[in-house]
Amino acid sequence: MMRIAILIIFCLTCSFNAFAQSPDVPTPATATDENSIFLTGGTAHLGNGEVIKSSVIHIKDGKLEMVEDMSKIRIDTKGSKVIKITGKHVYPGLIAMNTNIGLNEVGSIRATRDAREVGGLNPNVRSIIAYNTDSRVTPTVRSNGVTMAQVVPAGGLVSGQSSVVALDAWNYEDAAYATDEGMFINWPRMIVYKGWWAEPGGIEANKKYPEQVQKVRALFDEAQAYCKDKNHQPENLKLQAMCRMFSNSQKLYVRVNFIKEIIDAVNFAKAYNLELVVVGGTDAWMATDILKENNVAVVLNKTHRLPNRADEDVDLPFKLPQILKDAGITVAITVGDGWDGFWDQRNLAFEAGTAAAYGLSKEEALQTITLNPAKILGIDETVGTLEKGKDATIIVSTGDVMDMRSSHIEHAFIKGREINLDNKQKALYRKFMTKYGLKHKQH
Repeated sequence: MMRIAILIIFCLTCSFNAFAQSPDVPTPATATDENSIFLTGGTAHLGNGEVIKSSVIHIKDGKLEMVEDMSKIRIDTKGSKVIKITGKHVYPGLIAMNTNIGLNEVGSIRATRDAREVGGLNPNVRSIIAYNTDSRVTPTVRSNGVTMAQVVPAGGLVSGQSSVVALDAWNYEDAAYATDEGMFINWPRMIVYKGWWAEPGGIEANKKYPEQVQKVRALFDEAQAYCKDKNHQPENLKLQAMCRMFSNSQKLYVRVNFIKEIIDAVNFAKAYNLELVVVGGTDAWMATDILKENNVAVVLNKTHRLPNRADEDVDLPFKLPQILKDAGITVAITVGDGWDGFWDQRNLAFEAGTAAAYGLSKEEALQTITLNPAKILGIDETVGTLEKGKDATIIVSTGDVMDMRSSHIEHAFIKGREINLDNKQKALYRKFMTKYGLKHKQH
């Protein structure tokens, strides 16, 4: 009987494992014997404002060994794999900020949402341990050129800690690129909107605003005092999680939009001598002086949106990246926010493209989704531009990656590993084109 029971358990386990395997999630790329790869002839957009019309890029052991003008040097490709990309465009891999990709799967199904914790003050929450590398959403984002993401928690006043992940890995340990690099706060709102999107209501002042701000201040005061004393028995995990922030080895990201709230958030961070990043920042154009003075970077949520107020310029969201850049502020662009920004990150490049149509040059717009996010995240020494010695995290597009009419990612590499660009949507496209006997493009 014992043998039969063991056999039944074994069969059930195998069946469960078979069911758990997702055919729509490509197998993560692995290092191959081809540790030397040349990409030749493509237009290289370095991410620092420079462009090489006919480039040669050498990838070796996961690093960029060479990024040069092909017409000015001779190369020896013997023993190496050569990919000819004449007429195509090469870019640094795109970096998505303030996203819960890998934490949310289906927005309408609670069981698949793992982006927030119970309670209002959760500095000890770590988004990285909930990150799901088997998400079916990730390949759809990756196939549009996004190779890395800042995965963030949501909810409450103090949401927790964010981490940077590479979007191709077997598990969250393999995916982790910069762990617990930031602390996220949802700054209290001075005004409260009534109703919801289908039935909008009025607007009124938030009478609890001072009380909510005081809750955050009380937590930070207690944590600052706690972190000055190294001997604690027992250890307070919530307060201990904030110590890296007070030593400036972790940034403070504050989700805030309206002008008075932005000023309060800047003064709050200044009082504790914290390195601040404003996330959202729809009114940041009104606060350029104080942002510049305090060296505050801004992560803008969407350019594809309407302005906040009826009396604002309808083009303001499109022009905001250029306004901030001209004011000397480091600006990055993301899609959505930490509440619902996951599948829509596939449109990241096109959001930057809109900024290019309204003030920024093409190369400056590219920086808002490559170099600038890398600087804000503290990983610009290894990613964000195409430069010798950096990780070979790059993408190749048949056209302008920021133009939805011509962009098509043909190759993508993360640390020199060429990743599979297939996804569930492409598979469904092929399936139903075949069903109806129609020809489809081989993408």
